Amino acid sequence: MPGCGKSTIGRQLARLRQSSFVDVDHEIEHRIGTSIREFFAREGEPAFRDLETLVLREVLESPEYAGAVFATGGGAVLRLANRLSLREQATVVYLRAHPDDLARRLARDTHRPLLQVADPRQRLRDLFSERDPLYRQTAHVQVETVRKTAATIVHLVAMQLEMMPASDPEPGPGHEPPPT
Repeated sequence: MPGCGKSTIGRQLARLRQSSFVDVDHEIEHRIGTSIREFFAREGEPAFRDLETLVLREVLESPEYAGAVFATGGGAVLRLANRLSLREQATVVYLRAHPDDLARRLARDTHRPLLQVADPRQRLRDLFSERDPLYRQTAHVQVETVRKTAATIVHLVAMQLEMMPASDPEPGPGHEPPPT
């Protein structure tokens, strides 16, 4: 979800694991030469989602980024192709936060195009309702972020990753595999 800490936690986790960090949204902005907000306003969400799918696939398949920690945009899970790619080619961590907590964190944010509406809190609730099941079916690991510091979340994620078997694990309870 927007504001759950993907970039902050991702950077710190990468540092802890001594690996590189890739923010897929920054990769997209680098490619288009403008902000996602401007691209969204000019081209619309469907065009952005097409570009997001392309860049995500390239990043996941690039040997340059092998072993990196990635932060995707919160809407990457909206496309089945992205969910399948993420599930098969990465270990996905869902940083789960309640929409009301996210609304408090993002109260002054003017950069997220989906939240530039009259009632951002309700928009976050709607996004959560739509996306939470998709995050759950894509994720290998889920960490609740409410009332936790970034350092605590990083260590929780690191511990869960260390406990995972070397092969791709079956999803846990509430983590049904994506439909094919």
